[in-house]
Amino acid sequence: MLSGPVTALLIASCFTRELQGYYYTFGSLLAIQTFFDLGFGNVIARFASHEWSRLYLNERGRISGDPASLSRLAGLGRLLFKWYAAAGTLVAVGLGLLGHLFFSVSPNPGIRWLLPWWTLCPLTGLYLCLGAALYLLDGCNQVDQTYAYRFYLAVLQSLALWSVLLLGAGLWTPSFVAAGTVVMSAVFLWKKYRHFFQSLLSPAKSHPIDWRRQIWPMQWKIALIWTNGYLIFSLFTPVLFRFHGPAAAGQMGMTWSLIYTLSMLSYTAISTKIPHWGILAARKNYRELDDLFFRSLLQSLVVMLLGALLVEGGIILLSRLQPPLAMRLLSPLPAGMLLLGAIFNHITVSLSACLQAHKEAPFWATTSAGGLLAVFLTLFLGSRYGAHGVALGFLIVQLAMLMPNAVIFLRSRAAWLASPAPFPEFV
Repeated sequence: MLSGPVTALLIASCFTRELQGYYYTFGSLLAIQTFFDLGFGNVIARFASHEWSRLYLNERGRISGDPASLSRLAGLGRLLFKWYAAAGTLVAVGLGLLGHLFFSVSPNPGIRWLLPWWTLCPLTGLYLCLGAALYLLDGCNQVDQTYAYRFYLAVLQSLALWSVLLLGAGLWTPSFVAAGTVVMSAVFLWKKYRHFFQSLLSPAKSHPIDWRRQIWPMQWKIALIWTNGYLIFSLFTPVLFRFHGPAAAGQMGMTWSLIYTLSMLSYTAISTKIPHWGILAARKNYRELDDLFFRSLLQSLVVMLLGALLVEGGIILLSRLQPPLAMRLLSPLPAGMLLLGAIFNHITVSLSACLQAHKEAPFWATTSAGGLLAVFLTLFLGSRYGAHGVALGFLIVQLAMLMPNAVIFLRSRAAWLASPAPFPEFV
């Protein structure tokens, strides 16, 4: 929460408006890795949480419990790491080429982007591979450890980012931060969970995972949701970069980074509970899950609403007291539309998280329709009306998606609560 405004202030102080645009466009293009990720780790985490309902970590840090569940968990782990090894390679090479072509179309002689971009892409691919392990750990309800790690990582990332910005690293800044992130992730996983992963190597394949029958029915829906998520959330900056120049892209990028930070902060009240919800769903404790979900949704929504008021108020205050600094951000009207759309999206994403705890993903159809609508509105309105058009399109898409998704959720919830009581051994 604190690092977002400080980072924005330092970028505004250390970068020109054009360099700021390149910096945030780097981030938006890196989000294309979604098309290689396809939400596979998210799906594996949901399945892992169901297997973890019969497993635990012993005093040596190794996995113990039901042998069949351990065998299936090991199978999930093998699928996960194979997938992300391929995805990381594609990000390192394919995304590098795509970004190279994008920046070459609109060259700026004063900006040296080539080497920083080609350094950043392999580091991003490598971190994607390491991040696969965190998906599995989250699914195994290790959120107390993984989120403590994420907290310390975020603090050190911010300190590193601020340091290299002040040292004048320019577009090399993301590469320095990414390299440190890779090293820290490797150290954390080895020091804290090497016995966990070693215990996944020994189980015999006595209960193999049938990917096509067990995972694919959910995977293709999540893949659609994730890829359309890029179309809904990450096209803003590249579109403005292409049609209105790097300065306009920089305004959008900085404003959206603040909104994204707020969204992630609010969503922690949901994301930290998802593995436990998966365990409750596996045990058919639907009423307890229902109570926990609505309590978490209320907590996260309060944070989101208060944070949105703070961000919008800060932008209005800056526009009156510090006009040169306010020029690095969007004006209050498009920023307000983005914030309102982010609030609607927060509700939708929270409802989706609860459904996925039951290994269900029924929002795929509405998200696909929303993705197509977002592409049209972002290109049409963004090319003509700039940031105001992009923000209006985002708000329309989020509002259009919220109502049908809420109906789908309520129907699914009614079916859970009408199902039989939990198995006696889990009461």
